[in-house]
Amino acid sequence: MSKFRFLILLIPMLLAALAAAAPSNAQQIPLSEISRYLNGLGTAKGEFTQINADGTIATGEILIKRPGRIRFEYNPPEQSLVLAAGGQLAVFDPRSNAGPQRYPLRETPLSIILDDNVDLARANMVTGHTSDGTTTTVRAQDPDHPEYGNIQLVFTANPTELRQWIITDDTGSQTTLILGDLDKGGNIRDINFNIQREMRNWQN
Repeated sequence: MSKFRFLILLIPMLLAALAAAAPSNAQQIPLSEISRYLNGLGTAKGEFTQINADGTIATGEILIKRPGRIRFEYNPPEQSLVLAAGGQLAVFDPRSNAGPQRYPLRETPLSIILDDNVDLARANMVTGHTSDGTTTTVRAQDPDHPEYGNIQLVFTANPTELRQWIITDDTGSQTTLILGDLDKGGNIRDINFNIQREMRNWQN
């Protein structure tokens, strides 16, 4: 059995563990509480496991510094880097000699959770809000540009914690990111989100 296949088989166990960690009688978390949680998420760091559209698995460290900044640093063998800062999203691929791919952050679903003021009550932003009794899932999109895709956010309650998200991009491709425990409120240096600096480093 391949390493990737083995890890894929572990994903249902990871999700079951998250569900077990939440109270069995947890009710659906209101959108107002989820907005409050995201707006209060100034800085955070932790580990993540990513499931790509083709079923492959990647792991790494995530740094968040709201508003507008996020860093995904991937472990070997990937060793990729994804940065959002200054309204841009940059994807650094060690297999490419062409420099990072860059996109306007506002044209990606990540912009929804990195916005300066997250307001999930905004008309037509939330297209799904469900609970299975242990987790609450919110599907959100840019109400002015639904063609950019959407993000499904999965939370546990008491206290409210973001556990997972699934991004569906403008092509319909889905990427799932499962978060470890986030260390919130610490000092994260701005230099971690400097796209120009990373471009120089990758050229050396």
